[in-house]
Amino acid sequence: MEQNGTRINKYLSELGLCSRREADKWIEMGRVTINGKKPEAGTRITRRDKVRVDGRVVSEPSEPDVYLAFNKPPGVVCTTDTSDPDNIVDYVNYPKRVFPIGRLDKPSEGLIFMTSDGDIVNKILRAGNEHEKVYEVTVDKQVTPEFISKMAGGVPIMGTMTKKCNVEMLTPHSFRIVLVQGMNRQIRRMCEHFEYDVKKLKRTRIMNVSLDIPQGQWRDLTEAELAEITRLTKNSSKTADKKTVSQKPKPKPKAQPNNKRSGPPKGKNFSGRNASTSGRSGGKNKTSGRRKKR
Repeated sequence: MEQNGTRINKYLSELGLCSRREADKWIEMGRVTINGKKPEAGTRITRRDKVRVDGRVVSEPSEPDVYLAFNKPPGVVCTTDTSDPDNIVDYVNYPKRVFPIGRLDKPSEGLIFMTSDGDIVNKILRAGNEHEKVYEVTVDKQVTPEFISKMAGGVPIMGTMTKKCNVEMLTPHSFRIVLVQGMNRQIRRMCEHFEYDVKKLKRTRIMNVSLDIPQGQWRDLTEAELAEITRLTKNSSKTADKKTVSQKPKPKPKAQPNNKRSGPPKGKNFSGRNASTSGRSGGKNKTSGRRKKR
């Protein structure tokens, strides 16, 4: 959960019981209680709170959070929407409600974290926190030194320039890339800019955790891995950066001629405002996993 608690509507949504909007309706109808009392829509809860819906306990405050490393196969969708037949939650089939940290697009494969801890999700995902993710990429054309250099130096996509990164050739048609950003389909878009098509994309490392399990299986993160993740995210911001790529600079006011008397300029007011946006040690070190029957 977030440091100052999680809004009750978000909490119920993360449990998979309903959407946030539906949760607000449930609260208005009096179907939800926190520690036996009816909450308001913006009420925040902590791990110590007991939440009930229609009298049934839906929270387990004493139960430790779950932290999994999962080797996602191609075709699995990183969504908690169980109406999607390829959703990652049903594929993993973990006995407790877990959700993915970030995403890999449907054709991609490799390492992804799954957890019940919303706090660590926010810390890891924020682009400004610059947590490393490593990918091995196979493309349709020969990888040249010029291509490697341009990929590493920053690529204009989605109205902005990607951050400089480490890129290394692996074979004549594949390379390894280390990113600290999480833009939508970033590697595919970067390759497309240079007229390369991605044939295979596999994530092999997130921060200090490397992919070491067969495809389609999961394992608990070790205590040592969790301790290092906690250290790496200790000073992480849990809110988005105030600056966004779509934000434009404030227009400057027109200079007033010297022969006019001082005072506020007539006409358009050019002043403006800057836009802004407002783990516990986990599972055992086991390498066994389960594959959902397809």
